[in-house]
Amino acid sequence: MKSKLTVAALALLAAYGSQAQDTIVKIGHSGPLSGAQAFAGKDNENGARLAVEELNAKPITVAGKKLKFELLSEDDQGDPKAGMAAAQKLIDKGVRYVVGPYNSGVAIPASRAYNDAGALIASVATNPKLTQQGYKGLYRINASDTQLGSKMALYAANELKLKTVAVIDDRTAFGQGVAEEFKKQARAAGMTVVGHEFTNDKAFDFTAILTKLKTKNVQAIFFGGYAPQGAPMARQMKQLGISARLLGGDTICTAEMGKLGGDAVGDNVLCSQGGAILDKAAAGPGFKARFKARFKQDADVYAAAYYDATMMYANAMRQADSTDPQKVQQAISAGAYQGVAGTYAFDAKGDMKQSPVTIFSFKGGQPVALTSY
Repeated sequence: MKSKLTVAALALLAAYGSQAQDTIVKIGHSGPLSGAQAFAGKDNENGARLAVEELNAKPITVAGKKLKFELLSEDDQGDPKAGMAAAQKLIDKGVRYVVGPYNSGVAIPASRAYNDAGALIASVATNPKLTQQGYKGLYRINASDTQLGSKMALYAANELKLKTVAVIDDRTAFGQGVAEEFKKQARAAGMTVVGHEFTNDKAFDFTAILTKLKTKNVQAIFFGGYAPQGAPMARQMKQLGISARLLGGDTICTAEMGKLGGDAVGDNVLCSQGGAILDKAAAGPGFKARFKARFKQDADVYAAAYYDATMMYANAMRQADSTDPQKVQQAISAGAYQGVAGTYAFDAKGDMKQSPVTIFSFKGGQPVALTSY
């Protein structure tokens, strides 16, 4: 009769042996986990984390071995220099599958490092330049600035019947890109753009810019930038008695906008976000419920997209029967993956073939979907 110690030792060896048979797949996340945009970085990270936990709870088998996924997350601070350092850290740790970066200004330079290392990248960064670099393993899992800016302009012209607008951008790669696309489409749709002002992504006082625009009697101001600046801008518009609507892209379509802006953020604020209305998507309500149960908070703007990107990688590994990034890339590029937030099928550049844009407003501090456009 074996001793209890021997039985325990054999059990440990068996457990170790089965783990040794698993193939470890490292998923890297790069995003702003500190600073004013940390709310977005953490939400995105949680989307990827939920996918990793679900994949490990029901393991998939590739090339005869179970896959075990690990999430490695780095704080890129929403800063290009820190983003390059984060990229190098992930590459050095053997990461070949990346979700992020979130900011266009980080994603554009960092994608070169990831590409050179043979890593695949799935990013929500919207600046068109991202996918113009010619990297085969880079996928934009979201609408581009072209779609976000132009659809917001079309909604403003066709549905809100606006005639006179102004633009403010924060000079980031994202802010400039989306503002220029809005401006271009606004003019094409017959609106007059009476001013284009500039700020930065650290500013909080917009009084001088807004006072200047107030004299031009604008019906709306389009802001190319992020919620930590958009919210005080909305507050200052109210204080200055500016009745114009505040319009923006996906980065102000967040509960953080309502939280920071208070009663200055309501149906006067409208924003465009890539993807269909989550509540109307088949798997949307289930995802939202699982996310809230796990993290004790609602999923924000791109949690579902980061979840989908992680699941898309896993699905392509199963299709390719390989964890070799080159074979996985071929499977992604040739196929289509049905996720929570949409269908991920890509053109030759890595942009989504179809990416609907949803227009949101705010009610009770929360973004509320109006229509897909």
